[in-house]
Amino acid sequence: MSRLYVVSASTRPASAGRPLAQWVAELAREHQEFETTLIDLAEVRLPFHEEPEHPSTGSYVHQHTKDWSAAIDAADCFVFVMPMYNGGFSAALKNAIDYLYKEWQSKPVGLISYSSGTSGGAPAIEMLRPVLARVGLRPAATLSVPGIEHRGDTEGRFLAEPLLAQQAHGVLDSVADAMEERRALEGTLQG
Repeated sequence: MSRLYVVSASTRPASAGRPLAQWVAELAREHQEFETTLIDLAEVRLPFHEEPEHPSTGSYVHQHTKDWSAAIDAADCFVFVMPMYNGGFSAALKNAIDYLYKEWQSKPVGLISYSSGTSGGAPAIEMLRPVLARVGLRPAATLSVPGIEHRGDTEGRFLAEPLLAQQAHGVLDSVADAMEERRALEGTLQG
């Protein structure tokens, strides 16, 4: 079973994406391939990167970096649930990625973006791809969710129509498939 971390990448107190991330984590928990943990960057509260050494050294002096490193190192794969701000991804997500290097290497990541507009945040995904490549994360499937502010109920839960649920399952299946490929490759290299 793979350890999947669903990362909610908005730090806004009233983020419309937080219920989406919770919903994705619930879907992932139903998936037989994953042991799922939801990580909310608003709760992690990483300050802007201030480690004296480059992340590739793995030499961290701040406890929050050591804690973040341990959390990410423990995961096998990820789904980033990310807002689009002014055509790009959030500074909090970039900062969280920039803190580390080896902990991200070769791990699959599904990308689920959202926005209030019709793009669903797809431009943010495209902007994030080169960053993921630089730290060695392997993008799996993507999904863009438009009109995020109209997708919640009065209890603050995310509401998804069947097609959106099917597409989200597709992202999770893609991450699971990428994990199988990774395991096969590691087995080949060890054998």
